[in-house]
Amino acid sequence: MATVISGSGQAHSRGRCDAVARCHSWRTHVEPLPSTFCEAHSDLDHRLFFERFASANQEFNHPIKAAHEHRQRMKTLIHVLRKKRNGALNLHNNKNTVLAILASIATGCIASCKVSDSQVAATKPVVPDWALPGSSTHKQVPPPADFHRATKTSNRHIGIFDGQSDVGAPLVPGTSSFEPTTKEYTINSAGYNIWYTRDEFRFLWKKMSGDISLAADVKFPNAEGFFDRKAVVIIRQSLDDDSEEAMVARHGAGLMHLAWRPEKNAKVLQMKVPEKSALRIGLEKRGENYAMFISLNGEPMHQLGDPIRLTFKEPFYVGIGFCSHIPDKVDTAILSNVVLENAAGRLQ
Repeated sequence: MATVISGSGQAHSRGRCDAVARCHSWRTHVEPLPSTFCEAHSDLDHRLFFERFASANQEFNHPIKAAHEHRQRMKTLIHVLRKKRNGALNLHNNKNTVLAILASIATGCIASCKVSDSQVAATKPVVPDWALPGSSTHKQVPPPADFHRATKTSNRHIGIFDGQSDVGAPLVPGTSSFEPTTKEYTINSAGYNIWYTRDEFRFLWKKMSGDISLAADVKFPNAEGFFDRKAVVIIRQSLDDDSEEAMVARHGAGLMHLAWRPEKNAKVLQMKVPEKSALRIGLEKRGENYAMFISLNGEPMHQLGDPIRLTFKEPFYVGIGFCSHIPDKVDTAILSNVVLENAAGRLQ
């Protein structure tokens, strides 16, 4: 009695073989072969079949082969079976060959999984030690003086803003959206910090000149986010990661400050305030003076501290942003009821 190998890799005696070839990685289905497939024919040599399959599996073990090549090899193998669907693999008295084919199938699937795992490992972002967030065992330090990444920008409008950028190209790309009914901007971003000599954050911006009133409500939907994540209203000279800037920031744990980078590639300076966790933050530009405004619980916005003095060339970039403070992990901030006026004294 003839013995055949079905698409499932099982040995069957002569009779109808409902062979269904499947592979999870490529999800191709081959319809059942007719019963005549099980009839003994001499025009399909099982050794040729095995040689082709073994050759394909040698390719799977090559560490640089992509998963799609695995799929193509499997399709080729199935094609051999379908082309000879009226033939048979007469493997009676060839149990060693049967076992070898089954072993090859298993090896190919395992090798494919290993390749996939290696590809995932190869694409996992590598975080420099200096960029790791501060903890009880680690202190975040400034980046190397010559370390920069080119900002990635989309000029696609979003709400009142003309474009959006991943300033400093965080290791994981950011996204953003606007919901007109609630007037909410949702910003998803990774990024090591908006601090020191360079920044990494998602920035929604508009190019402007003259005086500015900018304000937004801030909330963090993820209660488990890093305590030092930052939502900001900000004015920047350019989209470079080390640009001059002035910002008012609300941190995840409630800390707030007015901060500025007076020169390109210089360290950020700050003015801390004792108040925490304001519902609404604002930044006013009046000539070359920049002042911090807040509303703690919905009362009219009021200024905190003295203004700082900073010179920008016109035009400059004005907008809102967020940074998770974790280089390779995205978090979310929602900034809403944004006010952006091309004049001072309009914060509300």
